[in-house]
Amino acid sequence: MKHWKLLFALLVSMALVAAACGNNTDDDEGAGADDTTATAEDDAMEDDAMEDDAMEDDAMEDGPHALPGEGVEVAMARANWSTGYFQGAIYQALLQELGYEVSDPADLELPPSNAYTAMGEGDIDFWANSWYPGHLSWHENELTDGTLVGDKVVIIGEEMVASGLEGILVTKSVAEEFGILTMEQINDDPELVALFDIDDNGKADLFGCPEDWTCDDIIQDILLFNSWDNIEQTKAGYDAMVADSVNRANAGDPTLQYTWSPSGYLTQLVPGDNVLWLAMGGVENVLDGSTNEAFNFSGAPPAALGDSCTDDPCYLGWESADIQVTANKEFAEANPAAVGLFEVVKLNVIDVALQNVKYNNGENTEDDVKRHAQEWIADNRELVDGWLDAARGAA
Repeated sequence: MKHWKLLFALLVSMALVAAACGNNTDDDEGAGADDTTATAEDDAMEDDAMEDDAMEDDAMEDGPHALPGEGVEVAMARANWSTGYFQGAIYQALLQELGYEVSDPADLELPPSNAYTAMGEGDIDFWANSWYPGHLSWHENELTDGTLVGDKVVIIGEEMVASGLEGILVTKSVAEEFGILTMEQINDDPELVALFDIDDNGKADLFGCPEDWTCDDIIQDILLFNSWDNIEQTKAGYDAMVADSVNRANAGDPTLQYTWSPSGYLTQLVPGDNVLWLAMGGVENVLDGSTNEAFNFSGAPPAALGDSCTDDPCYLGWESADIQVTANKEFAEANPAAVGLFEVVKLNVIDVALQNVKYNNGENTEDDVKRHAQEWIADNRELVDGWLDAARGAA
C-alpha cells in the first residue's frame, strides 16, 4: 500500500510539472492563474488525504494487530519429556499471534545434551524447557568453532521461577515400617540395602533418569559426592520406571524413584499417600559444586514439605529449579519482539500440572496438546494480550 501511494504521488507531481510547463502564453494567462490556484488547492487536499492514510497505516502496524514477526521463520524444539510439551505449545501459539512462522516443536524433540548444542550452533532458535541451575552444565559444551554453548545462547524471562521441585520418592509404608529418614541411612544399613536391592546384585536400586536428561548426571554426582557406594541408579525409559514404581508403591513394596513437579507423575506417586519425599540427610549431603560447578545446591534452603517428607529439615538434594526460555543469541538480537514476549511470559505451576494430568489421563495426542494450549490462552486472554502488547512495544 505504501509503495502504491508513493508511486501515485510521483505521478501526480510529474503531471503537475508537465501542466505548468505547457501554460505560458499571454492568451491563457488569466485562466492559467485560476486553474493553478484550483489545482494547488486540490493537490493540498490530496496530500492531506494521503498523509492521513499513511498515519492510519502506521497506527495499524504499531497497534494491537501489529505483526512484528511477519515473514520471520522460527525453528523451535521441545524437550523429550512430556511434562514440557504444554509450555512449548503455548510459546509456539503466542509467537504465531505476533506473525512469526514457527516450526512445530513436536517435529524436533531433543534431550538437553543435544538441545543446547543445537541452539549454540544456530540449528534451532529457542526452547522453553530449560531447568536452571542444573542445565548450566550444558553451557560448557564445545561447539564446532571452538566456542562454548554459553557464548552463543541467552537465558530469557521468568517462565516458572523456583518452580521445579526435584527429588527421590520412597514407598511410604516401607519408610514408616523401617524408620527410614534419609538416603544416607539406606546406604549405611546392609539390611536396608538388601531391602531395596531389586536385581539382587548387592546394591540398593534407585530408579533415576534416562541418559542425557541432566538429572541422571546429578544423581550420579550425589552418589559420588557422598560416597554412597551401596546405591546404584537405574537409567531406562522414564515412564516404564515410573510404572514399575507405582505398582511397587501401591503394593507396599520397596522402591526409590526420582521425579519432579510440575508433573502428572505425582498423581500416581502421591507424597503423603503411597510415597514420601526422601531426605538426603543434612546440608552436608547436598552437592556443593565440587563435582560440577553447575551442581551447587548447598545454598538452597530445605524444602517445606511437612509430613510429605521423611525428615525435617527436608534436604531433597536439589535446588528448586527455574524453568526458563533459552535462545540463540543471534536470534534474540534480531527479534526484539520475540525477546519481549519471552521476558514477560509467566506460567502458573498449577496450570501446567493440571495439563500434565490431562495428558496422563489419555489426552495425549499432539492435537490434544495444542488444544490444551489454545484453551489455556482463551481462558487467560486478557493476560496474554498484555504479553503480546509488551512484545509489540519491544519491537
